[in-house]
Amino acid sequence: MWNPTEFRNMNFPAPVAVLGFLAAVAGIVLSALAAVTFLFVRKAQWAQRVATLVAAGAVVYFVLLLGMSLASREVTLTPGQEKYFCEIDCHLAYSIIASRAELAGSQRELRVLVRTRFDENTISSQRPKNAPLTPNPRHVLVVDGQGRNFEALMTAGTPLTRALIPGESYETEFVFRIPADAANLRLLVTNPGWEEHLVIGDENSFGHEKTYLAVPVAGLDITVGDLRG
Repeated sequence: MWNPTEFRNMNFPAPVAVLGFLAAVAGIVLSALAAVTFLFVRKAQWAQRVATLVAAGAVVYFVLLLGMSLASREVTLTPGQEKYFCEIDCHLAYSIIASRAELAGSQRELRVLVRTRFDENTISSQRPKNAPLTPNPRHVLVVDGQGRNFEALMTAGTPLTRALIPGESYETEFVFRIPADAANLRLLVTNPGWEEHLVIGDENSFGHEKTYLAVPVAGLDITVGDLRG
């Protein structure tokens, strides 16, 4: 499942990262219960040992978390290149297939058409070939060369949360309002969950670099292609 040549939202195998996060949460909960129990039966020394063990485990976990963040590199993909998201036993790929910008008063209205594709070549051997996948929620925004972020004003087409079967794809249009001086535009598709900040190798984890999709602009027209419809 793990292919180091793919551009993705993680630089660490997602199944291992998720299992590590779940194990860390479970370990903290169980250790807390154990420590309370030891205190209740007046065995403070054992409670202290449990606390020490949890602290040591937390240090190891955060060293790995920060280490993968330090090892990450910012990547900007060219139009047509895909950014992969691991859904544990399969992958979804996102790419820009068309875009356009038009004057809207003193600003520009930017329209970006994004394709979501269920890569059938990334399915685990245990997953049925025709089993649908409902994507995790995604957060989509545009970032310019000054580091300014712009949220989508509206979306059209197929929602990003619609289920797919292997090999299927669909398209979603995002509409942004950006300043006239905004340049070097890039689209960021990422996961919005708070837990992503604590998953080893996730691009939302502390200090981790991001993988962007370039939105090339030539004057007011974006040269990737005309938006469908």
